[in-house]
Amino acid sequence: MLRMVKVPIADIYVPTARRKTLHPETARILAEDILENGLKTPIQVRKDDKRYVLVEGLHRLEAHRFLGEGAIDAYLVQAKRH
Repeated sequence: MLRMVKVPIADIYVPTARRKTLHPETARILAEDILENGLKTPIQVRKDDKRYVLVEGLHRLEAHRFLGEGAIDAYLVQAKRH
């Protein structure tokens, strides 16, 4: 079962391989949509010691950073390490 948590953005680590897939323009457009309609689908993270590791939702995470948000809704999942 997925558990919803509010995660501080500063506590989320994005693996290097995942960072390479970022398209800044997509994140900017998504940020505008989040401003108007809110976050429709939470990101997915897994717990790793004292931080969270991004599993899914890079563009949603970056859109929140773009908007200056301090935290984001996330599903806490059990996932293999990347």
